[in-house]
Amino acid sequence: MLGLGRSGVAVASRLAADAAAGADLRVSAVDAAGGPRLAERADTLHACGVEVRLGTTELPDDVDLIVVSPGIPPRSPLMQAAFSLGVPVISEIELAYRLAVSPFVAITGTNGKTTVTSLVAHLLRESGIPCETVGNIGAPATAIVGEVGPATLLVTEVSSFQLAYTERFHPRVSVLLNITPDHIDWHGSLEAYAVDKTKVFANQTVGDIAVIDVDDEGSAPYADRIELQGARVCRVSRARRFRNGAMVVDGVLCLDEDGALVELVPAVELRIRGEHNVSNALAAAAAALAAGADLEGVRAGLRTFAPVAHRLEPVGEVGGIEFFNDSKATNPDAVFKALTSFDERGVVVLLGGRNKGNDFRPLTEEVRARCRAAVVFGESAADIAEAFGEGGFAVVRTPDLLQATRAAFELAHPGDVVLLSPACASFDQFDDYEQRGDRFREIVASMREGGE
Repeated sequence: MLGLGRSGVAVASRLAADAAAGADLRVSAVDAAGGPRLAERADTLHACGVEVRLGTTELPDDVDLIVVSPGIPPRSPLMQAAFSLGVPVISEIELAYRLAVSPFVAITGTNGKTTVTSLVAHLLRESGIPCETVGNIGAPATAIVGEVGPATLLVTEVSSFQLAYTERFHPRVSVLLNITPDHIDWHGSLEAYAVDKTKVFANQTVGDIAVIDVDDEGSAPYADRIELQGARVCRVSRARRFRNGAMVVDGVLCLDEDGALVELVPAVELRIRGEHNVSNALAAAAAALAAGADLEGVRAGLRTFAPVAHRLEPVGEVGGIEFFNDSKATNPDAVFKALTSFDERGVVVLLGGRNKGNDFRPLTEEVRARCRAAVVFGESAADIAEAFGEGGFAVVRTPDLLQATRAAFELAHPGDVVLLSPACASFDQFDDYEQRGDRFREIVASMREGGE
Protein backbone atom coordinates (compact mmCIF):
# COMPACT_ATOMS: atom_id res chain seq x y z
CA MET A 1 0.00 0.00 0.00
CA LEU A 2 1.43 3.38 -1.05
CA GLY A 3 0.32 6.25 1.16
CA LEU A 4 -1.17 6.18 4.64
CA GLY A 5 -4.05 8.57 4.18
CA ARG A 6 -7.66 7.59 4.85
CA SER A 7 -7.95 5.10 1.99
CA GLY A 8 -4.43 3.73 2.52
CA VAL A 9 -5.13 2.85 6.14
CA ALA A 10 -8.43 1.26 5.11
CA VAL A 11 -6.73 -0.93 2.50
CA ALA A 12 -3.90 -2.03 4.79
CA SER A 13 -6.31 -2.75 7.66
CA ARG A 14 -8.69 -4.73 5.47
CA LEU A 15 -5.98 -6.87 3.89
CA ALA A 16 -4.26 -7.41 7.23
CA ALA A 17 -7.55 -8.70 8.61
CA ASP A 18 -7.82 -11.07 5.63
CA ALA A 19 -4.28 -12.28 6.30
CA ALA A 20 -5.08 -12.85 9.97
CA ALA A 21 -8.13 -14.88 8.90
CA GLY A 22 -5.93 -17.18 6.85
CA ALA A 23 -5.56 -15.50 3.46
CA ASP A 24 -2.20 -16.22 1.86
CA LEU A 25 -0.84 -12.69 1.71
CA ARG A 26 1.58 -10.31 3.37
CA VAL A 27 0.81 -6.60 3.67
CA SER A 28 3.31 -3.74 3.59
CA ALA A 29 2.65 0.00 3.62
CA VAL A 30 5.03 2.75 2.51
CA ASP A 31 4.71 6.52 2.79
CA ALA A 32 7.41 8.94 1.69
CA ALA A 33 6.37 11.37 4.43
CA GLY A 34 6.80 11.06 8.16
CA GLY A 35 5.72 12.89 11.29
CA PRO A 36 3.74 12.14 14.46
CA ARG A 37 0.38 11.56 12.76
CA LEU A 38 1.77 8.97 10.35
CA ALA A 39 3.81 7.39 13.13
CA GLU A 40 0.63 6.89 15.13
CA ARG A 41 -1.06 5.24 12.14
CA ALA A 42 2.02 3.10 11.61
CA ASP A 43 1.86 1.85 15.20
CA THR A 44 -1.79 0.87 14.74
CA LEU A 45 -1.03 -1.00 11.53
CA HIS A 46 2.05 -2.69 13.05
CA ALA A 47 -0.25 -4.12 15.71
CA CYS A 48 -2.36 -5.63 12.91
CA GLY A 49 0.63 -7.30 11.30
CA VAL A 50 1.42 -4.72 8.61
CA GLU A 51 5.04 -3.88 7.82
CA VAL A 52 5.23 -0.06 7.61
CA ARG A 53 8.00 2.10 6.14
CA LEU A 54 7.84 5.87 6.64
CA GLY A 55 10.01 8.63 5.18
CA THR A 56 11.30 6.50 2.33
CA THR A 57 10.60 5.55 -1.28
CA GLU A 58 12.22 2.15 -0.89
CA LEU A 59 9.69 -0.61 -1.57
CA PRO A 60 9.81 -4.33 -0.79
CA ASP A 61 11.23 -6.08 -3.84
CA ASP A 62 8.98 -9.15 -3.72
CA VAL A 63 5.53 -7.56 -4.00
CA ASP A 64 2.88 -8.91 -6.39
CA LEU A 65 0.41 -6.00 -6.29
CA ILE A 66 0.64 -2.30 -5.43
CA VAL A 67 -2.38 -0.28 -4.30
CA VAL A 68 -1.85 3.47 -4.53
CA SER A 69 -3.49 6.30 -2.60
CA PRO A 70 -5.13 8.91 -4.86
CA GLY A 71 -3.05 11.84 -3.66
CA ILE A 72 0.32 10.52 -4.87
CA PRO A 73 1.34 12.15 -8.20
CA PRO A 74 2.42 9.73 -10.92
CA ARG A 75 5.76 11.54 -11.38
CA SER A 76 6.67 11.42 -7.69
CA PRO A 77 9.70 9.36 -6.62
CA LEU A 78 7.43 6.95 -4.74
CA MET A 79 5.33 6.21 -7.81
CA GLN A 80 8.39 5.93 -10.02
CA ALA A 81 9.74 3.35 -7.60
CA ALA A 82 6.45 1.48 -7.83
CA PHE A 83 6.40 1.47 -11.63
CA SER A 84 9.99 0.23 -11.73
CA LEU A 85 8.97 -3.03 -10.06
CA GLY A 86 6.89 -4.04 -13.08
CA VAL A 87 3.91 -5.33 -11.06
CA PRO A 88 0.27 -4.21 -11.35
CA VAL A 89 -0.51 -0.82 -9.78
CA ILE A 90 -4.18 -0.27 -8.91
CA SER A 91 -6.29 2.20 -6.95
CA GLU A 92 -8.23 1.60 -3.77
CA ILE A 93 -11.52 1.70 -5.67
CA GLU A 94 -10.26 -1.00 -8.05
CA LEU A 95 -9.32 -3.20 -5.11
CA ALA A 96 -12.72 -2.59 -3.51
CA TYR A 97 -14.45 -3.62 -6.73
CA ARG A 98 -12.47 -6.86 -6.83
CA LEU A 99 -13.44 -7.64 -3.23
CA ALA A 100 -17.09 -6.59 -3.45
CA VAL A 101 -20.28 -8.56 -4.02
CA SER A 102 -22.37 -5.37 -4.15
CA PRO A 103 -23.18 -3.50 -7.38
CA PHE A 104 -21.60 -0.08 -7.91
CA VAL A 105 -23.11 3.21 -9.02
CA ALA A 106 -20.17 5.47 -9.93
CA ILE A 107 -20.30 9.26 -10.25
CA THR A 108 -17.48 11.36 -11.66
CA GLY A 109 -16.92 14.80 -13.18
CA THR A 110 -14.80 17.83 -12.51
CA ASN A 111 -17.52 19.50 -10.49
CA GLY A 112 -20.75 18.43 -8.81
CA LYS A 113 -19.89 14.79 -8.10
CA THR A 114 -20.19 15.05 -4.32
CA THR A 115 -23.62 16.67 -4.57
CA VAL A 116 -24.79 14.09 -7.11
CA THR A 117 -23.37 11.15 -5.13
CA SER A 118 -25.12 12.36 -1.98
CA LEU A 119 -28.34 13.02 -3.89
CA VAL A 120 -28.38 9.62 -5.61
CA ALA A 121 -28.04 7.93 -2.22
CA HIS A 122 -30.81 10.14 -0.82
CA LEU A 123 -33.16 9.23 -3.69
CA LEU A 124 -32.42 5.52 -3.30
CA ARG A 125 -33.11 5.65 0.43
CA GLU A 126 -36.36 7.53 -0.19
CA SER A 127 -37.27 4.59 -2.43
CA GLY A 128 -36.41 2.05 0.28
CA ILE A 129 -33.26 0.75 -1.42
CA PRO A 130 -30.29 0.04 0.88
CA CYS A 131 -27.12 1.83 -0.16
CA GLU A 132 -23.82 3.18 1.14
CA THR A 133 -21.90 6.25 -0.06
CA VAL A 134 -18.22 5.42 -0.53
CA GLY A 135 -15.16 6.68 -2.36
CA ASN A 136 -14.32 10.35 -1.99
CA ILE A 137 -17.19 10.76 0.48
CA GLY A 138 -18.39 8.44 3.19
CA ALA A 139 -16.17 5.56 4.21
CA PRO A 140 -13.41 4.20 1.98
CA ALA A 141 -14.97 1.56 -0.23
CA THR A 142 -12.51 -1.08 0.95
CA ALA A 143 -13.74 -0.65 4.52
CA ILE A 144 -17.37 -1.23 3.49
CA VAL A 145 -17.37 -3.98 0.89
CA GLY A 146 -16.85 -6.78 3.40
CA GLU A 147 -19.76 -5.60 5.54
CA VAL A 148 -22.58 -5.43 2.98
CA GLY A 149 -24.17 -7.95 0.68
CA PRO A 150 -25.39 -7.91 -2.91
CA ALA A 151 -28.66 -6.14 -2.01
CA THR A 152 -26.80 -2.97 -0.94
CA LEU A 153 -25.79 -0.54 -3.68
CA LEU A 154 -22.42 1.21 -3.34
CA VAL A 155 -22.93 4.79 -4.51
CA THR A 156 -19.40 5.85 -5.26
CA GLU A 157 -17.80 9.23 -5.91
CA VAL A 158 -14.76 8.47 -8.04
CA SER A 159 -12.01 10.93 -8.87
CA SER A 160 -9.72 10.97 -11.87
CA PHE A 161 -6.90 9.89 -9.54
CA GLN A 162 -8.79 6.74 -8.57
CA LEU A 163 -9.96 5.97 -12.09
CA ALA A 164 -6.44 6.33 -13.51
CA TYR A 165 -5.44 3.06 -11.85
CA THR A 166 -8.52 0.94 -12.58
CA GLU A 167 -8.59 -2.16 -14.76
CA ARG A 168 -11.73 -4.22 -14.04
CA PHE A 169 -13.88 -1.58 -12.30
CA HIS A 170 -17.37 -2.04 -13.76
CA PRO A 171 -20.21 0.05 -12.33
CA ARG A 172 -23.75 -0.96 -13.21
CA VAL A 173 -24.66 2.73 -13.50
CA SER A 174 -22.12 5.46 -14.27
CA VAL A 175 -22.49 9.24 -14.32
CA LEU A 176 -20.23 11.77 -16.07
CA LEU A 177 -21.19 15.34 -15.18
CA ASN A 178 -18.54 17.47 -16.87
CA ILE A 179 -14.89 17.68 -17.89
CA THR A 180 -13.20 21.05 -17.43
CA PRO A 181 -9.55 21.93 -16.66
CA ASP A 182 -8.49 20.62 -13.25
CA HIS A 183 -5.61 18.66 -11.74
CA ILE A 184 -3.46 19.47 -14.77
CA ASP A 185 -0.44 19.40 -12.48
CA TRP A 186 -1.21 15.74 -11.66
CA HIS A 187 -2.31 14.44 -15.08
CA GLY A 188 -0.01 16.55 -17.24
CA SER A 189 -2.66 17.74 -19.71
CA LEU A 190 -6.41 18.20 -20.09
CA GLU A 191 -6.43 15.37 -22.61
CA ALA A 192 -4.82 12.95 -20.15
CA TYR A 193 -7.24 14.09 -17.44
CA ALA A 194 -10.21 13.35 -19.74
CA VAL A 195 -8.84 9.89 -20.58
CA ASP A 196 -8.67 9.03 -16.89
CA LYS A 197 -12.11 10.49 -16.10
CA THR A 198 -13.80 8.46 -18.81
CA LYS A 199 -12.32 5.20 -17.59
CA VAL A 200 -15.52 5.06 -15.54
CA PHE A 201 -17.13 3.70 -18.74
CA ALA A 202 -14.30 1.38 -19.78
CA ASN A 203 -15.99 -1.90 -18.85
CA GLN A 204 -19.64 -0.95 -19.37
CA THR A 205 -21.60 -2.87 -21.96
CA VAL A 206 -25.08 -4.28 -22.67
CA GLY A 207 -27.29 -3.97 -19.59
CA ASP A 208 -25.35 -1.05 -18.11
CA ILE A 209 -26.46 2.60 -18.02
CA ALA A 210 -24.31 5.69 -18.55
CA VAL A 211 -25.76 9.07 -17.55
CA ILE A 212 -23.94 11.89 -19.36
CA ASP A 213 -24.52 15.66 -19.20
CA VAL A 214 -24.44 16.69 -22.85
CA ASP A 215 -24.74 20.40 -22.09
CA ASP A 216 -21.09 20.22 -21.05
CA GLU A 217 -18.85 20.31 -24.10
CA GLY A 218 -16.20 18.25 -22.34
CA SER A 219 -18.47 15.30 -21.52
CA ALA A 220 -20.92 15.48 -24.47
CA PRO A 221 -18.70 13.68 -27.06
CA TYR A 222 -18.66 10.54 -24.96
CA ALA A 223 -22.42 9.86 -25.24
CA ASP A 224 -22.20 8.45 -28.77
CA ARG A 225 -18.97 6.60 -28.02
CA ILE A 226 -20.40 4.77 -25.02
CA GLU A 227 -23.49 3.71 -26.95
CA LEU A 228 -21.18 1.93 -29.39
CA GLN A 229 -20.03 -0.24 -26.48
CA GLY A 230 -23.63 -1.43 -26.04
CA ALA A 231 -24.43 0.48 -22.85
CA ARG A 232 -27.64 2.50 -22.68
CA VAL A 233 -26.96 6.23 -22.49
CA CYS A 234 -29.22 8.74 -20.73
CA ARG A 235 -28.41 12.23 -22.03
CA VAL A 236 -28.94 15.04 -19.53
CA SER A 237 -29.70 18.54 -20.83
CA ARG A 238 -31.45 21.59 -19.46
CA ALA A 239 -32.02 22.94 -22.98
CA ARG A 240 -32.76 19.96 -25.23
CA ARG A 241 -34.99 16.92 -25.17
CA PHE A 242 -33.52 13.50 -25.96
CA ARG A 243 -35.31 10.19 -26.22
CA ASN A 244 -34.77 8.36 -22.92
CA GLY A 245 -33.00 11.44 -21.59
CA ALA A 246 -33.45 13.86 -18.68
CA MET A 247 -34.37 17.48 -19.33
CA VAL A 248 -36.23 20.60 -18.19
CA VAL A 249 -39.58 21.35 -19.83
CA ASP A 250 -41.39 24.58 -18.90
CA GLY A 251 -39.42 24.82 -15.66
CA VAL A 252 -40.11 21.21 -14.62
CA LEU A 253 -37.49 18.48 -14.30
CA CYS A 254 -38.61 15.65 -16.59
CA LEU A 255 -37.60 12.31 -18.03
CA ASP A 256 -38.31 10.98 -21.49
CA GLU A 257 -39.36 7.34 -21.43
CA ASP A 258 -39.49 6.04 -24.99
CA GLY A 259 -40.97 9.34 -26.12
CA ALA A 260 -43.38 9.82 -23.21
CA LEU A 261 -42.73 12.75 -20.87
CA VAL A 262 -42.58 11.97 -17.14
CA GLU A 263 -42.60 14.97 -14.80
CA LEU A 264 -40.51 14.94 -11.64
CA VAL A 265 -40.56 18.28 -9.76
CA PRO A 266 -40.51 21.98 -10.68
CA ALA A 267 -36.98 23.36 -10.58
CA VAL A 268 -38.05 26.06 -8.10
CA GLU A 269 -38.78 23.35 -5.52
CA LEU A 270 -35.15 22.21 -5.38
CA ARG A 271 -33.34 23.33 -2.23
CA ILE A 272 -29.93 23.35 -3.94
CA ARG A 273 -29.07 26.61 -5.73
CA GLY A 274 -28.06 27.40 -9.28
CA GLU A 275 -28.68 26.15 -12.81
CA HIS A 276 -25.77 23.73 -12.45
CA ASN A 277 -27.65 22.07 -9.61
CA VAL A 278 -30.67 21.64 -11.85
CA SER A 279 -28.38 19.63 -14.11
CA ASN A 280 -27.03 17.77 -11.10
CA ALA A 281 -30.56 16.92 -9.94
CA LEU A 282 -31.48 15.61 -13.40
CA ALA A 283 -28.38 13.40 -13.49
CA ALA A 284 -29.00 12.10 -9.97
CA ALA A 285 -32.66 11.32 -10.72
CA ALA A 286 -31.75 9.45 -13.90
CA ALA A 287 -29.02 7.47 -12.13
CA ALA A 288 -31.19 6.60 -9.13
CA LEU A 289 -34.04 5.40 -11.35
CA ALA A 290 -31.59 3.34 -13.41
CA ALA A 291 -30.38 1.76 -10.16
CA GLY A 292 -33.90 0.80 -9.09
CA ALA A 293 -35.45 3.83 -7.37
CA ASP A 294 -39.16 4.51 -7.90
CA LEU A 295 -40.71 7.73 -9.18
CA GLU A 296 -42.39 8.71 -5.93
CA GLY A 297 -39.18 8.21 -3.97
CA VAL A 298 -37.28 10.32 -6.50
CA ARG A 299 -39.87 13.11 -6.42
CA ALA A 300 -39.89 13.18 -2.63
CA GLY A 301 -36.10 13.08 -2.44
CA LEU A 302 -35.61 15.91 -4.94
CA ARG A 303 -37.83 18.13 -2.82
CA THR A 304 -36.14 17.33 0.49
CA PHE A 305 -32.44 17.14 -0.39
CA ALA A 306 -30.51 19.92 1.36
CA PRO A 307 -27.20 21.51 0.29
CA VAL A 308 -24.12 19.45 1.10
CA ALA A 309 -21.51 20.94 3.43
CA HIS A 310 -18.88 23.03 1.60
CA ARG A 311 -20.99 23.21 -1.60
CA LEU A 312 -22.80 26.56 -1.65
CA GLU A 313 -23.60 25.96 2.00
CA PRO A 314 -25.25 28.91 3.78
CA VAL A 315 -23.31 29.48 7.00
CA GLY A 316 -24.81 32.63 8.48
CA GLU A 317 -25.71 36.28 8.15
CA VAL A 318 -23.94 39.28 9.69
CA GLY A 319 -25.23 42.84 9.32
CA GLY A 320 -27.59 41.87 6.49
CA ILE A 321 -24.78 40.16 4.56
CA GLU A 322 -25.17 36.42 3.87
CA PHE A 323 -22.13 34.11 3.87
CA PHE A 324 -21.83 30.97 1.73
CA ASN A 325 -19.22 28.23 2.09
CA ASP A 326 -18.24 26.80 -1.29
CA SER A 327 -14.82 25.56 -0.21
CA LYS A 328 -15.18 22.49 -2.45
CA ALA A 329 -14.86 24.83 -5.47
CA THR A 330 -11.20 24.03 -6.07
CA ASN A 331 -11.05 24.99 -9.77
CA PRO A 332 -12.23 27.96 -11.85
CA ASP A 333 -15.17 26.15 -13.49
CA ALA A 334 -16.67 25.41 -10.08
CA VAL A 335 -16.53 29.14 -9.30
CA PHE A 336 -18.20 29.99 -12.63
CA LYS A 337 -21.12 27.78 -11.63
CA ALA A 338 -21.32 29.17 -8.11
CA LEU A 339 -21.48 32.75 -9.35
CA THR A 340 -24.64 31.97 -11.36
CA SER A 341 -26.49 31.06 -8.17
CA PHE A 342 -27.21 34.52 -6.76
CA ASP A 343 -29.30 36.27 -9.42
CA GLU A 344 -28.84 40.03 -9.18
CA ARG A 345 -27.40 40.12 -5.66
CA GLY A 346 -24.05 41.74 -5.08
CA VAL A 347 -21.27 39.22 -4.47
CA VAL A 348 -17.86 39.58 -2.86
CA VAL A 349 -15.91 36.44 -3.70
CA LEU A 350 -12.96 34.98 -1.78
CA LEU A 351 -10.36 33.37 -4.05
CA GLY A 352 -7.09 31.69 -3.15
CA GLY A 353 -5.13 28.68 -2.03
CA ARG A 354 -2.81 26.44 -4.05
CA ASN A 355 -3.11 26.56 -7.83
CA LYS A 356 -3.48 23.19 -9.59
CA GLY A 357 -2.09 24.38 -12.92
CA ASN A 358 -5.06 26.53 -13.96
CA ASP A 359 -5.12 29.82 -15.87
CA PHE A 360 -6.99 32.36 -13.75
CA ARG A 361 -7.58 34.96 -16.48
CA PRO A 362 -10.94 33.61 -17.73
CA LEU A 363 -12.11 33.41 -14.13
CA THR A 364 -11.22 37.01 -13.39
CA GLU A 365 -13.24 38.15 -16.40
CA GLU A 366 -16.29 36.34 -15.04
CA VAL A 367 -15.72 37.75 -11.56
CA ARG A 368 -15.50 41.28 -12.97
CA ALA A 369 -18.83 40.76 -14.72
CA ARG A 370 -20.70 39.23 -11.80
CA CYS A 371 -19.15 40.46 -8.54
CA ARG A 372 -18.84 43.66 -6.56
CA ALA A 373 -15.29 42.84 -5.49
CA ALA A 374 -12.79 40.03 -4.97
CA VAL A 375 -10.57 39.24 -2.03
CA VAL A 376 -7.55 37.02 -2.70
CA PHE A 377 -5.57 35.11 -0.09
CA GLY A 378 -3.04 32.37 0.41
CA GLU A 379 -0.29 30.97 -1.79
CA SER A 380 -1.82 31.98 -5.13
CA ALA A 381 -3.01 35.45 -4.06
CA ALA A 382 -0.38 37.26 -6.13
CA ASP A 383 -1.10 35.20 -9.26
CA ILE A 384 -4.84 35.78 -9.02
CA ALA A 385 -4.41 39.49 -8.35
CA GLU A 386 -2.10 39.75 -11.36
CA ALA A 387 -4.68 37.96 -13.53
CA PHE A 388 -7.19 40.72 -12.77
CA GLY A 389 -4.82 43.28 -14.28
CA GLU A 390 -5.75 46.94 -14.31
CA GLY A 391 -9.18 48.45 -14.77
CA GLY A 392 -10.65 49.75 -11.54
CA PHE A 393 -12.21 46.51 -10.23
CA ALA A 394 -11.81 46.15 -6.47
CA VAL A 395 -9.29 43.41 -5.64
CA VAL A 396 -7.95 43.17 -2.09
CA ARG A 397 -4.98 40.93 -1.29
CA THR A 398 -4.80 39.34 2.19
CA PRO A 399 -2.54 36.70 3.77
CA ASP A 400 -5.09 34.21 5.07
CA LEU A 401 -8.76 33.25 5.27
CA LEU A 402 -9.48 35.21 8.44
CA GLN A 403 -8.21 38.47 6.99
CA ALA A 404 -9.91 37.71 3.68
CA THR A 405 -13.29 37.18 5.35
CA ARG A 406 -12.95 40.41 7.33
CA ALA A 407 -12.00 42.33 4.18
CA ALA A 408 -14.93 40.85 2.22
CA PHE A 409 -17.35 41.87 4.97
CA GLU A 410 -16.07 45.44 4.79
CA LEU A 411 -16.51 45.51 1.00
CA ALA A 412 -20.03 44.03 1.00
CA HIS A 413 -23.28 45.96 1.26
CA PRO A 414 -26.41 44.88 3.16
CA GLY A 415 -28.22 42.33 1.00
CA ASP A 416 -24.97 41.14 -0.60
CA VAL A 417 -23.36 37.71 -0.48
CA VAL A 418 -19.85 36.90 0.70
CA LEU A 419 -18.88 33.73 -1.12
CA LEU A 420 -15.92 31.51 -0.28
CA SER A 421 -15.39 29.84 -3.66
CA PRO A 422 -11.59 29.66 -3.84
CA ALA A 423 -10.83 28.15 -7.30
CA CYS A 424 -7.78 26.53 -5.67
CA ALA A 425 -6.75 23.58 -3.55
CA SER A 426 -6.45 24.17 0.18
CA PHE A 427 -3.09 22.58 0.87
CA ASP A 428 -1.13 25.80 1.31
CA GLN A 429 -2.80 26.53 4.66
CA PHE A 430 -5.19 23.65 5.41
CA ASP A 431 -5.26 19.84 5.43
CA ASP A 432 -8.13 19.76 2.94
CA TYR A 433 -11.07 21.77 1.61
CA GLU A 434 -13.25 20.57 4.50
CA GLN A 435 -10.92 22.06 7.11
CA ARG A 436 -10.89 25.30 5.09
CA GLY A 437 -14.68 25.39 4.94
CA ASP A 438 -14.99 24.57 8.63
CA ARG A 439 -12.63 27.44 9.45
CA PHE A 440 -14.73 29.81 7.32
CA ARG A 441 -17.86 28.67 9.16
CA GLU A 442 -16.11 29.31 12.50
CA ILE A 443 -15.03 32.80 11.42
CA VAL A 444 -18.58 33.73 10.38
CA ALA A 445 -20.01 32.35 13.64
CA SER A 446 -17.50 34.40 15.62
CA MET A 447 -18.33 37.54 13.62
CA ARG A 448 -22.00 37.04 14.43
CA GLU A 449 -21.06 36.95 18.11
CA GLY A 450 -18.90 40.06 17.83
CA GLY A 451 -15.53 38.33 17.74
CA GLU A 452 -12.77 37.77 15.10
